[in-house]
Amino acid sequence: MKVTNYPRLNERLYEATLSNGLPVAVLPKPGFAKKSAYFVTNFGSIDTAFQWNGQSFRTPAGVAHYLEHKMFDLEGRDVMAEFSAMGANPNAFTSYALTAYYFSCTDNFEKCLELLLTFVSTPYFTAESVERERGIIGQEIGMYEDSADSQVYEDLFAAMYQSHPVRVPIVGSVESIGEITPQTLYDCYAAFYHPANMMLCVVGDVDPEAVVDMAERLLPGSPHALALRDYGPPEALTCPKPLVERAMDVAMPTFQLGFKCPWPGRGAPCLRQQIVGDLAAEALMGESSPLYLRLYRQGLIDSSFSAGYEDLPGVALLSCGGDSRNPEAVRDAILEEARRVSREGVEEDLFNRLKRSALGRQYRSLDSLDSTCFRLCAAHFDGVPYLEFPAAYDAVTREQVEDFIRQFAVEEHCALAVIRPRQEEVS
Repeated sequence: MKVTNYPRLNERLYEATLSNGLPVAVLPKPGFAKKSAYFVTNFGSIDTAFQWNGQSFRTPAGVAHYLEHKMFDLEGRDVMAEFSAMGANPNAFTSYALTAYYFSCTDNFEKCLELLLTFVSTPYFTAESVERERGIIGQEIGMYEDSADSQVYEDLFAAMYQSHPVRVPIVGSVESIGEITPQTLYDCYAAFYHPANMMLCVVGDVDPEAVVDMAERLLPGSPHALALRDYGPPEALTCPKPLVERAMDVAMPTFQLGFKCPWPGRGAPCLRQQIVGDLAAEALMGESSPLYLRLYRQGLIDSSFSAGYEDLPGVALLSCGGDSRNPEAVRDAILEEARRVSREGVEEDLFNRLKRSALGRQYRSLDSLDSTCFRLCAAHFDGVPYLEFPAAYDAVTREQVEDFIRQFAVEEHCALAVIRPRQEEVS
């Protein structure tokens, strides 16, 4: 195994790539009672159009999430009950780009890891079980559609992007999941659930060699070609709809504001832009910024307000949102502040304070085994060595953050999604 020491973090990472192409990462935590394991596939809701094995596929929206639900089926076995009997806490989630299966435990780690690897590597879909799941996921879709927080975020993506599949909800729609069949699930499983398109990460007081040996023994032994994904034509940095509104049963308007940024690609540029983008969001409109305090005192934002940077394959954005009695006024204030920062720059003391604070949060996140597991996996698929973040923060300059705000926090790249109380008029 490859062993890398990170003296600034007081961490030692063990890594190996199996004969089937699966990357395995183990971060030992001597003396910790809790252990976490994540088995993640590089397959999310945006991966609905792809080529694999000489064929072209275009699958219904929501198939990655549907597949996540069905992977817990093993013929004649109850996976969740088996985890529970061993005292483990299992779960899974689907994002726009990834699907993660994981558990945490204090005892029976080896047996829990064996169960995780077994059920994720054993597809079992019947027409009856797929049909039964349709009703369950349909209810979940209804819950998301009734949630203003979910809807406003999805409305923002639909306003910002012309054709990229990020504009489609992760769970799909009742109509789209009605098209999913067992064959759809088997096709997507074959294309994306191969070890070479996945990653296993374990954090805790465990033996790295034992983890690798178990994965080598239980998982398929030969690699195969990876699917070629199609996210549509490159997106312009302008937004198709600068403003979208709808009415729901909310007490106060809630909003999401986004600024389109260029996708940085993978590797070092991705990590650099993630750090620059986060610092730009904090400097422009984060809790320590002059603008945040002013908007808070004016009653235009409250504690629900947050801001940050996000990127996915093919897209990237600065965003902020929360509850506000006047979302348009918040948008206008942010645009005006961006123009001021473009002229005057970010105060050096503020920049240094924000940088130290952001780096401190990254250090503290290592105390969470689950967060560390997932961050290692997500960084791997971004082509980034996650534990090198201290040096990456050191390299970021105030001028880079100012330039980022100057280029991308502009009206031409901006879209606003608002959900208003039903009694208000929505044009």
